[in-house]
This record gives sequence, structure tokens and C-alpha cells, in this order.
Amino acid sequence: METVPNELKTPSKIGDRPTSDVVVRLRTQDGRDDWLYCHSHILVEESKYFADRLSDSWPTCQILDSRNCVEVYCEEPDLDSHVNVLRLFYVIADGLMMEICHGVKNALGILRVAVKLGCPRIIAVCVDYLEAVPWEEAEEEEILNTIPSMGSKVEPVLARLQPVNPTAVMKIFLSALQFATSSPPSPLNDLKNTAQEQLEYMLTEDDDAPLLSADEEIKLEVMRCVKKLLDRFNSIVESLLCDLQESISDSGKMQSLHSCLTDLLWACQILGKLEIIRDFVCSWTELSVKLVTIVQQKDGENQILKTKLKVLEVTAKVLEAIGYGIVVLPTVKRLHMVKLWLPFVRTMKPLVDSVSEETEDDLTLKFDSEIWQSLESAFVAIILTLSSVDQTDILTEWLENQQIRYPDLTEAFEVWCYRSKVAKRRLATLGEEHNTAKAV
Repeated sequence: METVPNELKTPSKIGDRPTSDVVVRLRTQDGRDDWLYCHSHILVEESKYFADRLSDSWPTCQILDSRNCVEVYCEEPDLDSHVNVLRLFYVIADGLMMEICHGVKNALGILRVAVKLGCPRIIAVCVDYLEAVPWEEAEEEEILNTIPSMGSKVEPVLARLQPVNPTAVMKIFLSALQFATSSPPSPLNDLKNTAQEQLEYMLTEDDDAPLLSADEEIKLEVMRCVKKLLDRFNSIVESLLCDLQESISDSGKMQSLHSCLTDLLWACQILGKLEIIRDFVCSWTELSVKLVTIVQQKDGENQILKTKLKVLEVTAKVLEAIGYGIVVLPTVKRLHMVKLWLPFVRTMKPLVDSVSEETEDDLTLKFDSEIWQSLESAFVAIILTLSSVDQTDILTEWLENQQIRYPDLTEAFEVWCYRSKVAKRRLATLGEEHNTAKAV
């Protein structure tokens, strides 16, 4: 007898009661009881679970309406997925099965049931689908909660979530670093900002460890790239100084200065995380006089004010490093930074406050109050490291100044008063102890 090719056979259909020989009874603890009329040859071919249940070795298979009845218990949320899996048994083409998956959540539900019922073809289709489609964050979390317990056959789904080889991490870090410290065309600025944000994220220790360890190779490369950035900044500063001497106004150079300051502020964050900020602080200290000269000569425009604020942000990071002993500078340089930047900060605060009140909608001119506090605390810390004579000069000038409201050096003044009052007694006591020790 000639065999009829499969493609010429009349395909069986789920729910076709006259041709069915099995009832699959889906039951839940909530009392749902769905009956699906199926065909044993399809169930046995597609599912190990049904192959076992319909075999002669399974004695508890019930008879219902002259048909075998296989009961499947499931949780209420998974019932629809069970129905979908049974329907997929009847889909011949894998491409059509992909279409039925329609969505990560639905595909995961089908996959859970396919694993439970031992359905290799449907498992493979779900894995191919999940591996290929994009995931939203919530879907990604559900995948992580679901897939690992299913065994090696579904591991390809997790390929995009696997840890990256450290060599590859280093490669992308260095490439991003070079781009983040470069001066690309304006259309690429958004990409540059993204590179800077992600580099900082890679080095941040939060709930997870940093993406890569800050070894000497990374530190040296970061320092090299930041030095190039500082060299570019210095060139812009020198060029603007020449413009001042020749009474030339070049707005393009000021925009370049502002852009470079933004990069330097980001560089401060990276250098601080890597604990290699010393060279930066020293360079900024050397450049400070030139920089103050430039920004003090520029007034009136919003762009200039934004640039001055950016200068203050970077200066705050530098003064913090000096004031809290992260970077140790000689007394003369610490005194220089206080005498240079204290008057500048003092005049900037009321200016920014007045402009912010007039232009409340211009968020770009709103300066973070924490930075004012940071500057104030750094000044106090540095002043208290100076000699008592230098402190006296600074505090006298502060008390006589009409703009005494900011920065508030009260803490430094109180410490100076205490130290000055007890200085003779302290030194006398130390002298007596020293003489006693020599006599012994």
C-alpha cells in the first residue's frame, strides 16, 4: 500500500471532537476546568509528558467519553500558556510558532510550560525567539528569574547577560576614554557625553563591584588622556589671554573654553575615583591666575556666566582635594589659592543669586547650592592649615568686607580665636616639658 505524503494528509486540528481520541483536562486550584480535544499521535510526538501518560506503563489514564483523559494541574496564571502550548503542537512550521509567541512575557509563559511538559520543539522555538527579540527592563528581570532554573537547553537566552571577558572590558574602556577626552565635531557631543557617563558608571562601586579594576595600566592611560585635555585647555586659555591684550572678542573660543571646562569637571570625577587627582590639582593651581584674569574680564552675557559657574565647579573639586589633604601642596600654594579664589567666589555668589531670581525659568543658570557649601567648607579647611599670621590677614579682610555673608568663615574665625588665646600657654607647657625631659 502506497504511503500518503505528510503534506497531503488532512491535518488534525485541536478541538476537532469527531477525530480526537484524547481529552486534555486542564485544572487549577481555583476551580477552572478546561477540556481540549486532542490527538494522541500529536501529543506523544510533541511531549515527553504526554508520551508517558498515554503509554501502556501509565496505569492511571482515565477514560472519558470513549477517549483517554489526561489531567494536567496548573497554576491559574499559567493556564493560558498551557492552552497555547497545546495549540502549538498542531503548528507544523516553526516560523508560524514564532508568530504565536508574540511578546517576551507570552513566550516565557509558553517556555515554562514547554519545559514542564518536555516539549523540545517548542522549547527550541521559544529560545530562538527570546534570544532574538529586544527586552524591556522588567522583562529582563523576569527572564533572569525564570531561565536559569531550566537547564542548559535554554542557556542561549542568557548570552547577552553573561559577564564580559576582562580583556574586552579593558578594550572598550580605553576606546571610550579616548573619545570622551577628545574634541569631536558638534554632532557627536551627545555620544561623547554618553561615553563620559558610562566610563564613570564602569568605575563606580554601588550595589555591584566596578566593572573593571583600576590597575596601573588604566590609571596611566587616564592620566595621559587627561593631560591631553589639560594641554588643550591651556592652549585655549593662552589664546584668550592674547585676545584680551589685543582687545579681540572671540565667542567661539569662549564656547570652546566652556566645553573644555565641562570635560575637566567630568575628569575630576574620574581622577577622584582612581585616586590620581594630584597632577590635575597642580595644573589647575598653575593655571588659576590666567583663568581668573580671563573670566573676570568677560561680563554681561549668559554664556559667560555659565562659563564662570563651570570654572567654580571645577575649582570646588580642586579646593576640596587641597583642603581635605587628598593632595598636599606647599603653604605658599595653599595661600595663593585662597587669596586668588576667595575674592572671585565672594563676588560671584550675589551675582548668580540676582541672575537666578530674574531668570527663574533658565535652569542652566541655577547653581547647585551644595557647590556653594562645598566651596565654603574647602576655604575654611585650607585657611585652618595656614600659619596664624596668614589666617589673621585673611580673617581681618573678611570681617571688614561688606559682602561678609558669603563665604561664611565663622568656623575658621572661632578656631583662630581659640588657638590664639591658648597659644602662649600651650607653647609654655611644651617648653617646660621639653626642659624637664632634657634635665632627666
